[in-house]
Amino acid sequence: MTRPANQTRSDAVRNRDLLVTAAREILAEQGLDAPMSAVAKRAGVGQGTLYRHFPDRLTLATAVLEENVRDIEQVAARADATLADVLGVVTWQMIRSTAFIGIVRISGEENSQDLADRVRATIAGLPTETHGTDDIMLAIAMVSGAVHGPTPEAREATVRRAWALLGLEIGPVAPGH
Repeated sequence: MTRPANQTRSDAVRNRDLLVTAAREILAEQGLDAPMSAVAKRAGVGQGTLYRHFPDRLTLATAVLEENVRDIEQVAARADATLADVLGVVTWQMIRSTAFIGIVRISGEENSQDLADRVRATIAGLPTETHGTDDIMLAIAMVSGAVHGPTPEAREATVRRAWALLGLEIGPVAPGH
């Protein structure tokens, strides 16, 4: 029995998910210059599998960014979602995915703009009392520039101070799943 040509094998989907999870961890720990082999090793797959799914570092980083945006969209889609909830997820991503801040800023890729537009649309759909979508997007860019520190805890403390200076409340700093 053969499967239809357009049906993705379940092991390929699982391997891709493992690679994206591993990439999020490795790139957050070691930055964008981390060896691709470290991602494959953390995911428990061979380098051939890695390169079959992600032919280069930008493609891999973009896949992680895509997952980050999906997390934001899922939180925002909850019936009781607030701007603070979404900013909590964004903050978690800034703290844990510092390597990706650079790629969003330096990449003129169409995918990066598409992802930014999705975040903008998500924020525009949330109730806000005092800030417009453009102001929130500007605040996110400003706060992302404040992300620094040797540990996630130090980065979180700095980012919380930055949000407070801007007068924006953030919800729990946690992944969006």
